[in-house]
Amino acid sequence: MKAAVFDRYGPPEVVEIRDVDKPTPRDGEVLVRVHATTVCAADWRLRKADPAFARLMLGLRRPKKFHVLGVEFSGTVESVGKSVTGLHAGDQVFGLCGPTFGAHAEYVCVAENRVAMKPATMTFEEAAAVPFGATSALYFLRKAGIRAGQNVLVYGASGSVGVFTTQLAKHFGARVTGVCSTANLELVKSLGADAVVDYTREDFSAPGQVYDLVFDSVGKAGLSRSLRALKRGGTYVSIAPSGGALSMLTDTFKGIWASATGAAKVVSPIPLGFELELPFLKDLIEAGALRTVIDSRYPLSEIVAAHRLAESGHKKGHVVVVVHSAA
Repeated sequence: MKAAVFDRYGPPEVVEIRDVDKPTPRDGEVLVRVHATTVCAADWRLRKADPAFARLMLGLRRPKKFHVLGVEFSGTVESVGKSVTGLHAGDQVFGLCGPTFGAHAEYVCVAENRVAMKPATMTFEEAAAVPFGATSALYFLRKAGIRAGQNVLVYGASGSVGVFTTQLAKHFGARVTGVCSTANLELVKSLGADAVVDYTREDFSAPGQVYDLVFDSVGKAGLSRSLRALKRGGTYVSIAPSGGALSMLTDTFKGIWASATGAAKVVSPIPLGFELELPFLKDLIEAGALRTVIDSRYPLSEIVAAHRLAESGHKKGHVVVVVHSAA
């Protein structure tokens, strides 16, 4: 089968299309014929070992384990392993590979509990752009204790996690302010944001409005600015690393101090006890309460260009890679 493979860290060009062995599902796994996948932050950060200290876990000079990237996907079940009872060959599904990656290929094997039936109201391409961003947003919103009536600020509201954070916060009854660039103001409003802040013209932390929760979906809001924008005892969430190792270490100690003094609750960016809730998200999608945003679509043969756009920081929503045509 064809797959996008990388054997060294570096720019998008280190990814190459090669022939690799087609996987065989083990006990409890399903083999999925991939129709669509995405290039998300987890993919391009792993490709370039960002942050640099990630090499301690991934391999100092070259990646030791992950040679085919791709976290999320949609497709058709090709076959199932022993003990799989909830899915069958021919089922249209979407899912999340998690720490094993592997979706940037024509076929991928995934544990049964990481796959769910595709929302009937979505195409394969739309469904592929749901699992990573939506499950991340849902997990961290719940970790932050989201509840009705709160004022929530979403920094990076037009990104792959931000579009779902905005919609889910509204679903839970919050009043949402989305921070994005000028070009994305109307998009963020269409997602349900009650107010928008153009970061090219305004500083969200300027004196005035304060929030119960600041959710930084791209790692660019900054801890110091976010604390200024929070009510005392409010909650700060950042799910992406920001700056170099020294900056991250400094922010860690600031966060510990803020939590210890009661100034703010700082939620760890490390997901512990992460639980996939794909059926819950599927129900929201089919009820019309949640949608995805696709910036661009690329065939698998052009995955280098997909990596380049995903890493640029200037995309709206998701960068989709079409592997097999749905037709």
